[in-house]
Amino acid sequence: MLVRTDDEVYRVDAVWLGPPRATFPWRARYVSYGLGLLAMIFVMFLQRRVGIGLDFFSVAWALIATIVITRFLGKRIDYERPMGQVFASFWHEVTGPRRRTAVAGGPVRSAHVKVRVAAARGLAPAARPAPRRTTGGPRPGGARKEFRRARS
Repeated sequence: MLVRTDDEVYRVDAVWLGPPRATFPWRARYVSYGLGLLAMIFVMFLQRRVGIGLDFFSVAWALIATIVITRFLGKRIDYERPMGQVFASFWHEVTGPRRRTAVAGGPVRSAHVKVRVAAARGLAPAARPAPRRTTGGPRPGGARKEFRRARS
């Protein structure tokens, strides 16, 4: 026995067919006209903000961009996922909490970096004499002055 579902009812698009011989040359759902109007207003607004004037070519490019945006969004809108839900999920994705990947600044320390003066000058570690330490605290120039003094 075959059970028929009601999916065919929902697959019918709500389109304007118009009177005979006076239809549009394209098939578009009612929601696409409203979406296209909003997309056209948005694209024209962006053009003005960027500084593009109002002439034939700017309106033509705005119309092309509107068609592309409307078709892109129209493929994602159907009876199971209405336009409001698509916009709401987009808004939640944009404003949702994210894990921080940037490091918050702080002091940079180099105390953990070992510096070998002998390796920088090309001497082997065995041929290098041990530097003499003074008891008066660190001197400007530190180990380099002590190393020069010990070598000469």
